[in-house]
Amino acid sequence: MADRSAVVLAGGFSSVFGQEKATLEFNGKSLIGHVVDAVNSIVDEVIVVANTKEQAEAIAELLEPNVRFVVGCKESRGLLDDVLIGFESSKNMHILLVSSDSPLLSPSVVDLLFELCPDKTAVIPRWPNQQIEPLHSVYHTKSALKAAQFAIEDGLFDLDSMIDNLGGVRYISTLAIQEFDPELKTFFKVNAPLDLKMAETLSKEKPWKARAKRKGQF
Repeated sequence: MADRSAVVLAGGFSSVFGQEKATLEFNGKSLIGHVVDAVNSIVDEVIVVANTKEQAEAIAELLEPNVRFVVGCKESRGLLDDVLIGFESSKNMHILLVSSDSPLLSPSVVDLLFELCPDKTAVIPRWPNQQIEPLHSVYHTKSALKAAQFAIEDGLFDLDSMIDNLGGVRYISTLAIQEFDPELKTFFKVNAPLDLKMAETLSKEKPWKARAKRKGQF
């Protein structure tokens, strides 16, 4: 567990839900609360990147006091601005980067990604269609920090641009991850009210039922 951090991107106000998505209630707890609980026993520190001081204070009331908050750029130019602040805030060797809207994140998958990261600049899950999951990945902090800075200097603010600047990335197939998370619930994100209902169903259903309902989703 040594030298492990988790950077959780809180996101912002959701017009679809009419509130901060991170604070949405799911199974008696906020979405971000589920994410923090999933990583708490695996990392040394949890850093939440909030958009404003007010957002940080509101979310802090929903989480354990050991969570650390940093506030992103006032005029963020893109996701990479917030990611960079999160990376700069950690002194640990490896960082899990995750968003607050993944309440079914598997601790076993998180631990696996960390275990595979030594001697690599990142461990990034990849689907059979080659789509990657940069917001469910573990990064070597110094390497990713430099890669993010280079991308921003080039006027690029997306995670793919940061990853393009990384050498020595290990991609792990979602097929291999299924050994630890058979239904790949880790990658389920809540983007709409229907997703929230689906997440509630997935968290309760037996695997074979969940598989039938999710077939073809990805």
